Amino acid sequence: MINFEEELKKFHPSLEVEDAEEAIYNQDLTDMADLMVKIVKESKKTNVE
Repeated sequence: MINFEEELKKFHPSLEVEDAEEAIYNQDLTDMADLMVKIVKESKKTNVE
């Protein structure tokens, strides 16, 4: 059976849209486009030397 008192202790309210947006954008996440740019730059350095 569900113990509602215990479940309420675990509850954390969700972020407001603005707060969630800020939290997401403040994370430094590398995506595939960033990786490809890095690889191309590194390969250009290697080919020049």
